[in-house]
Amino acid sequence: MNAEASLRARARVHAALGEPARLAIVDALTLGDASPGEIAHALTMPTNLVAHHVKVLQEAGLVVRTRSEGDRRRTYLRLEPATLAALTPPPLRGAERVVFVCTHNSARSQIAAALWRDRVGGPVASAGTEPARQVHPRAVQVAHRHGLHLDPTRTSHVRDVVHDGDLVIAVCDSAHEDLTGPIRPRLHWSVPDPARADTDDAFEAAYTDLEGRIERLAPVLGPATQPLPGVPS
Repeated sequence: MNAEASLRARARVHAALGEPARLAIVDALTLGDASPGEIAHALTMPTNLVAHHVKVLQEAGLVVRTRSEGDRRRTYLRLEPATLAALTPPPLRGAERVVFVCTHNSARSQIAAALWRDRVGGPVASAGTEPARQVHPRAVQVAHRHGLHLDPTRTSHVRDVVHDGDLVIAVCDSAHEDLTGPIRPRLHWSVPDPARADTDDAFEAAYTDLEGRIERLAPVLGPATQPLPGVPS
């Protein structure tokens, strides 16, 4: 990119973030992903206005849109890595325990819990909405490559794991969409299912995605005294 093109790109970014509503959308995405409808609900903003602002943010290269792996109709917004690196996440109330949830509790949630245990410490668990009989072998392998341990035989259902006071993080679209009522994720990380590709590269990509999100979340967890902010569905 030449100097003139770089200058124009930077101008688009500054113009995009100069609008308070767009800055509020970016703030809402600093720790997790959300659909445009969830953003509209959380910010009490008309959906057509959200669509306009999201388009501007996309054109500035700040936000990317992905299609849900669950219902295939919903789309989720996430911040580009370079955008995240330049932002300070808002503080979150701490929790008695962090629980990572995906559909089968066989890959993403297991890797996330192992990463949290190793990098952060403290109570952590994982569960699934439809737990498999065992952890995916490639999940065990990628964990071992990074010095983490996964029990290949241990999977759990959310109803047997999640309790009041837990910070529930859905690490897949289907779990985020399926969980309602008392078990409602407070954060959503739209991490692609590595089992769909079933390659070492896919599992490595999921590991890297989860690692970055955990490193971003852990420092901003504070005392368990305030209600957890979340983006309702």
